[in-house]
Amino acid sequence: MDSQTFRVLHIDTEFGWRGGQQQVAYLVAGMRRLGYEAAVVCQPDSDLERYCRDRAWPCHPVRTHGEMDCIAGYRVARLCREEKFDIIHLHASHALALGIWAKLLKAPGKMVTTRRVDFHIKKNRLSRFKYDNPYLSRIACVSDQIRRVLLSDGIPGHLLQTIHSGVDVHRFDAVSPPGDFREQLGVPADHILVGTMAAMAAHKDYPNLLRAADIVCKRVEKISFCAVGNGPEEATIHKLAEELGLGDRFIFAGFRSDVGNFLKSYDIFVHASYLEGLGTSILDAQGVGLAVIATRTGGIPEIVAHERSGILVPPRNSQALADAICNLAADADMRRDLGAAARHSAVNFSIEKTVKKNIKMYKELL
Repeated sequence: MDSQTFRVLHIDTEFGWRGGQQQVAYLVAGMRRLGYEAAVVCQPDSDLERYCRDRAWPCHPVRTHGEMDCIAGYRVARLCREEKFDIIHLHASHALALGIWAKLLKAPGKMVTTRRVDFHIKKNRLSRFKYDNPYLSRIACVSDQIRRVLLSDGIPGHLLQTIHSGVDVHRFDAVSPPGDFREQLGVPADHILVGTMAAMAAHKDYPNLLRAADIVCKRVEKISFCAVGNGPEEATIHKLAEELGLGDRFIFAGFRSDVGNFLKSYDIFVHASYLEGLGTSILDAQGVGLAVIATRTGGIPEIVAHERSGILVPPRNSQALADAICNLAADADMRRDLGAAARHSAVNFSIEKTVKKNIKMYKELL
């Protein structure tokens, strides 16, 4: 099929902006650069709608009220018939339900979905049908681990394909934090700064990181911690930090758009999840040459090679995480070497490669 008549509709049903929405934005931008037609369906007044509008991308806001919203499905089906999309690409669990409704209501085109989490599928018929139905042609798993989880859940192997998420490895090349950036955060100039970027959701396991920080702060005098992100667990996380007495040694920066300033101010990047599809924030940290400590879970070992491009520790083990932080904080040479190797490794997960793999998948289906 000629690339000029190759039309893809990307659907995302989230309101906020996290890693999944960044991947949609990367994919649409990459496709358009290569001459493919790509449009977006998203929630009205969502962060993704504003992002698309700012770039004058074809964007169709459709209000979706849960997975049983057949009216929203009808609107998407009508859009697909009018615009004659060749591929419908669903980028979230609720988006997949919306796509199924659209196909039931005679939407044309092949349907694919991306699976970004390594949770097991719920053991009920509806959840199973979402991922194994006559309308779904392919499931793009963002890590091999997700593919293994879906296989163990009984999803047929012919539906599954690994396409790792990618990042713009040059996104922060030109970023230079203000000279007083650490001072603005309240970090002493002579402190090692250990940072993370993660939504405040249960599986990101902030309690693990906070307890590790408590251990580290009792052993190392000149060290501070910083977290960028917000989310549903925010109040609980702040309360635990207060109970642990971390005070100004652990800084909560909230949601920030200037994430490059943080990455380029950190000395060590930490990712403490107990479940993780892949971990694109780790890739962003590697892209700026940060030494990374992460948990050995989900797809993380596919992007962090232990003691070569980072340090891996067991999930839900605050003592092991604290020991790794202390060791790396005390060894500037190790931080430099791991950071250099991480920057080299991140190139293997460039967004350009992810875009080309998605396009190849579409072509195979068509």
